[in-house]
Parts: sequence; C-alpha cells; structure tokens
Amino acid sequence: PDLKTMYDGSERVKRLLDMAMKVEGMPRHASTHAAGVVISRDPLTDAVPLQEGSEHTALTQYSMENLEAIGLLKMDFLGLRTLSIIERCMNWIKEQSGDAPDFRLVPDNDPTTYEMLGRGETTGVFQLESTGMRRVLKEMKPSVFEDIISLLALYRPGPMEFIPKYIAGKHGQISVEYPHPDLEPILKDTYGIIVYQEQIMQIASRMAGFSLGEADLLRRAVSKKKREVLDEQRGHFVSGSVQQGYTEDEANVVYDMIVRFADYGFARAHAAAYGVLAFQTAYLKAHYPVQFMASMLTAVTGSHRKVAEYIVECRRMGIVVLPPDVNESNVLFTPQVGARSAEAVLSSDAKDGHAGSGQEAPALGVIRFGLAAIKNVGTQAIESILRERKERPFDSLLDFCRRVDLRTCNKRVIESLIQGGAFDSLPGHRAQLLAMLDETVDAALKWRKERDDLQIQLFDFVESPNWDIEYPDVPKFTAAQQLDLERELLGLYLSGHPLDDFDALLEGEGVDRLMDLAEAPDDTRTVVAGMVVSVKTITTKQGKAMAFMELEDQIERCEVVLFPEVWRRSAAHVEKGALLALRGVVQQQDEGFKLLADEVAPLSE
Repeated sequence: PDLKTMYDGSERVKRLLDMAMKVEGMPRHASTHAAGVVISRDPLTDAVPLQEGSEHTALTQYSMENLEAIGLLKMDFLGLRTLSIIERCMNWIKEQSGDAPDFRLVPDNDPTTYEMLGRGETTGVFQLESTGMRRVLKEMKPSVFEDIISLLALYRPGPMEFIPKYIAGKHGQISVEYPHPDLEPILKDTYGIIVYQEQIMQIASRMAGFSLGEADLLRRAVSKKKREVLDEQRGHFVSGSVQQGYTEDEANVVYDMIVRFADYGFARAHAAAYGVLAFQTAYLKAHYPVQFMASMLTAVTGSHRKVAEYIVECRRMGIVVLPPDVNESNVLFTPQVGARSAEAVLSSDAKDGHAGSGQEAPALGVIRFGLAAIKNVGTQAIESILRERKERPFDSLLDFCRRVDLRTCNKRVIESLIQGGAFDSLPGHRAQLLAMLDETVDAALKWRKERDDLQIQLFDFVESPNWDIEYPDVPKFTAAQQLDLERELLGLYLSGHPLDDFDALLEGEGVDRLMDLAEAPDDTRTVVAGMVVSVKTITTKQGKAMAFMELEDQIERCEVVLFPEVWRRSAAHVEKGALLALRGVVQQQDEGFKLLADEVAPLSE
C-alpha cells in the first residue's frame, strides 16, 4: 500500500504488486486472530518481529503456521458469556436454597435433562438453541452424553448430511455398517460414521500400525485440509495396512473415507468441551429454571430481541416476568423464587394491566425486570434509587422525587420509569403520574432548597413537607398506548401482546415464528401471523398501487412486500395495529429477511 501511494497509483506498479501478492504464501492483507495468544519462554522480540495492532495490541508479523515452525506456542483462549451465565445462576441457587449443584457429582445421564432436550425445549441452552438444532434434537431424542458431543460435531456445513444416518442408527432403523469389522470398536458410538479427528488417529493406529506421532501428523493434515500431505500419506497408510494383514483395496476404501472426512473434520476434544457446557446449561434449565432464565435475561440485557425471546420462553415454562419496580427491581433481572406467593404477585401487579396477558398463577416462580433494561435509565440514577430505598420503600412519586438525586435521576429518567411501569405499585396510574411529574419535581426541588436552608420543623426535627400534590383527573392509557410505551422503553410488550390470545391456535396450526425464518433458505414458503406496525403505499411505474408493511410478533419484526395484486385484495385489512395472518415466501437479505406476501387475511378469520 505504501508503494502504491508513492507511485501515485501507477497502473503498471499496481499490476506488479498484485502479481507479487499472488505468490504462494504471500498474504494479501494482514488479519488478527480473534482469540490467539502467542506464548514464549523468552521475550517475543528475540524470536519474531512484532507490529502494533488496534488498541495498542502487540501482533506478530508471522502467521500461525510459521510461529509453530520456529517453536513458539499458540493457544486460543475463548471468552464465553456462557461461563458467566452459569456462575451467576449457581450463585443465585446457593443464595436462595443454600446449596448449589456440584457438576463433578451430577450424573451425565440425568433423565430430566435428556427429556427436555428430546422435546427441543433448548432456548438458552449453549449451542443447542437454534431452530435447526431443536428440530434435530426432537428427532434424535438424545439419551447419553455422547449424543450431545456427536450432534455438536455433526451440526455444521458438510457433516450435516450424516445426521439422518446417525439418528437412524441410534434408533435401530437401519443396520449400522462399518468400513471394516475391525473398526467397530472405534466407530460404534457414532454408528459407523467418522465424526472426530481423534477417530482418524485410532483408525491409522489400528489398521496401518501408525505410531501416535505418525497418527497425529495425519490428523493435522486432515484438520488443516492439506491435500498434498494427505496424498503423500496414502502410500504410507496402504503399505502399513498391508503389513497388518489387510488388502490394498480395504486400505484404500478406508483412506478414501479419511480424505472425505478432511472436508468436515472436527476435534472431539473441542466438541466434548462444548458438550459439557451444553449439558450444564441444559441441566440448570431443567432443574433450576427460574434462576437460569433470570441469568439468561441478564446476559442479553441491551438486546431487545433476545430479551423478548427469553421472556416468551419464560411464559411458556410458567415463569412470570414482572415489570420493573422502583421498590423491587435491582440493576439487572433477578429471580424471586418463593419471595411472594403467586397470588400476591398477580394481585399487586394487576393494577395497571400486567396480569391481563392470559397467564395463570406461575407454576415455577417469578423473575423481576431490571432497572438497567429501561431505556434512558443510567447507572448513576439506579445507584441513587437503590441507595435511598435501603432505608425504606418509596411510598409515592413525590416521596421518590424528594429522596433521589434529581441531578442524575432527572425528569427524563423518571418519565421513562413511569412509562416502563416502574411506578405501577405506587398510588396513581401512569397517565396521572406523567401529568403531575413537572409539578412534583418542582415541589421536590423547592422542598430540598428549604431543607438545605435549614427551614425544618422545630418539633422532633421531622423532615416532612407541609404540602402535597393532587393526582390529576386524567383517563388511563388505553391498552394499545400502554403497549406502545412499553415497546419504546423496554423494547418489548411486557404487559402482554395482542397475539397472546391466539397462541394456542397458532401453535396448533403450525404457524412459523418470525425469528425462525432468519435461518430459512430463500424461497421458503411460510405462514406467519403478527401485528401491523406500519404501512407505506407506493405507486409502481405502471401506475398500480402496492405496499410495504412492518409485521411484528412477540419477538421479531420484518418487512412484508405486498405487490399490486395482493395489495388490491388485502388493502381493506391492512392498517396499523391490525392482527393478520399471511402466506408468503422468505427472501433473505444481507441484513435480515423480508416476506413476499401471497395471501393476507385478518387473524380473527
């Protein structure tokens, strides 16, 4: 790049540089490994040239292959959010029950966990929560830890084609075949399919008499897809197999399988490590669902789509997610197992409509929304709220404004708290509290000034105002207005969603969730349901009207295209807030997807 600048974009120089970069081993650009760390006994500058990367990170100028060639150690250190999720969940379990599970003692064949996996109820489970994974789990019905490891290794482009064979072999639907009877002990657990790189080493040792060092060289060639090394090793493998008493044809058949395996080889150690985390998160969800889902919600705070997805999962499981509350909420989502009875929870939060989502009393427990998940509410404001309520709960909006620091917990923050439902347990409904907010803040500031000027009552030195704020006579927000405010401030409809009343019907009809279509191939035909968020009409060059609308279910939102003929038939049904069912085709884009509608009808029909 410096030469190109120096020669002022000379085409001849540019062509020469491009040719030079095509020389084998010459990278066209420098890149940084996401998790690679180079370890050396001596200062790295004694062994390899360094350069400065982003954020002043020291980078080696040699690629990873060359680093290994000069004797340096490269390790990949992955920081997984899942470890924090598990730790937070375990801390809550210990805090609330006095004893957390010890995974060194938990059997890896726990039936409750595998029953849950077999039902595909894996939202939040590490590596197993995608739509495709849930579908495979329902078909596989895993029953042992080996099934989890194999699935993690197979569920990738390439080896996915072997998943049906694995499932059929597991359930005895086909007769398992091995490339040679002697390989049955090696391939028995994976039903005749080579799944792991370690199986390559075992096969090479068993058939061709390879030493562990030679077998590892073959494994490395497979994992790095080094075709020239694989071709060189064929002769060594075949000759070694012949010496072990196998025929050349048998050796070549097995080696052909090894070469094919190079397209998708996976390290069993890697799959097993991920399998441990998958099992642990599944175990926690199956046995400690309230603490686990609270930990998941805390982990995705800031991602409104994921929060909405996990809240829908909580409702399916029978866990009530309560709105934020200035007297109850902490910074993040918190489980309240046994904190209050289900009846008390529902009665105290029904005042402004929170129990109107069609839920019965929770069978499992309660999760309280965190204050940090409310838009515009910052850390300093939350600290002020938590500090003040330690002394005593807030009993009114005026009491709240008098006690918190109004420099950090300012009028905008309080407005967001009101609209998000955090004052629903105090006197007054949301519309009233918003209408009186300005007067209340001014009164609180006036009282504080008087206090600072030492104008307090002489008797008993009780700090109390000698005035009050009347609650204005204004109508409550409509259900639609309240949902809109929640959507804006919390990123989701917490009180409920207009689609909630149709959940059983939609599930029974096999209607797709919008979030699941993100993985669907182009031109997939689908039936979905949702609420219209917005509609925009245009006129085509041919003078025909068509429309674009935004459709949203409880979790996801997408664009829907209604071409002229479809728009002509459905225009009467399509308006903001309408609940619609539609049949259409998925069209994937660089960012997200959209639907091309064929038929549109009111959901009530």
